[in-house]
Amino acid sequence: MTAMRRLDTTQPDFEARLEELLAFEAAQDPRVDATVEAILAGVKARGDAAVLEYTRRFDRVDARSMSQLVIGRDDLWNAARQISAVQRDALGAAATRIQMYHTKQLAASWEFTEADGTVLGQRITPLERVGLYVPGGKAAYPSSVLMNAIPAKVAGVADLVMVTPTPDGERHPLVLAAAALAGVERVFTIGGAQAVAALAYGTATVPQVDKIVGPGNAYVAAAKRRVFGVVGIDMVAGPSEILVVCDGATDADWIAMDLFSQAEHDELAQAILLTPDAAFIDAVAASIERQLAGMPRRDVIRASLAGRGALIKVRDLDEACALVNRVAPEHLELSVAEPRVLLSRIRHAGAIFLGRYASEALGDYCAGPNHVLPTSRTARFSSPLGVYDFQKRSSIISVSREGAQALGRIAAELARGEGLPAHAASAEYRMK
Repeated sequence: MTAMRRLDTTQPDFEARLEELLAFEAAQDPRVDATVEAILAGVKARGDAAVLEYTRRFDRVDARSMSQLVIGRDDLWNAARQISAVQRDALGAAATRIQMYHTKQLAASWEFTEADGTVLGQRITPLERVGLYVPGGKAAYPSSVLMNAIPAKVAGVADLVMVTPTPDGERHPLVLAAAALAGVERVFTIGGAQAVAALAYGTATVPQVDKIVGPGNAYVAAAKRRVFGVVGIDMVAGPSEILVVCDGATDADWIAMDLFSQAEHDELAQAILLTPDAAFIDAVAASIERQLAGMPRRDVIRASLAGRGALIKVRDLDEACALVNRVAPEHLELSVAEPRVLLSRIRHAGAIFLGRYASEALGDYCAGPNHVLPTSRTARFSSPLGVYDFQKRSSIISVSREGAQALGRIAAELARGEGLPAHAASAEYRMK
């Protein structure tokens, strides 16, 4: 049996139980942080030698030179030719859809001219070099390669450097094929905090990047936290989440499998169902028990559902929307008859799937929008990864002689009010 929580918003203790459900300790493990601090310092001080040492120790790859850890463009395309035609077509179709969607996000530079000839504007430029971290080892994530690399290329990033660990020397052809299709220039088969450090500080072999994107384990997350400021980072993501709002008319097996789709990521993933239909909760619970036995990752799913999952009965769909905004989920499915009616009430969610046929799994792979999403309630203030994460903005200020007279008076007055007379004088010189 799967001991999954059942909650009801009419229960007197519902608020306390909801808080317990949503509580997640995101604080950094001091032991992990101490290990990461030492690794970062080692790579910063000793460069390639430290990277090789940590790769031998953690990934059991007996590389004696960095050249053994480099995969160039030709090798990436060789991997693309080695995978099956069906896999290659699926990767290509997904890449095309992801590129099409993200092209819509491109921001453009703009300027406007005031009456006195002063010109103000904003200039959009891409980042020059980006580092992409792709997990390796237990699983291969070619979809993560596409979702991180394609928006960067659409933005105009000139140099995309990928790192991915290969424990015991095992390389995943699908991951390398995805890198080729997405326009990655080179791959270093390194991982963990040492890979983050190499990208952040640069070594004789690994170029320093401007930003690091991509998911990873606790050591990668801790490393990204520590190097932020030296380089940019996308986010520090927590466990995956799905919240399904259903009116009770969707097939219960579909909803159970949608909950599984996130629960199978890891034991800390969270899967929640909100519905006003008590009988539907029973049907989904029965489906979970029936289908779980056939899942290869059933132990992970069972632990996730028992630890952080819930089936919640709400009074109505209005109350469900209010709860959605409190949870601010990474993935939200509105599996109802009129999802757009509910959409207008949703303020906080990373990705919103409308209707009974929009399964979250489609978003993970090929729908088009990015699957790198804010977790742990950060959808209240952050957004999915996109082209805008690989572009930066510069302000443009061109002041005419006439404009300098008017602006100078304003600036001088405010500067003296702040006790900064050189600022005031600098503005006033242009008024003569």
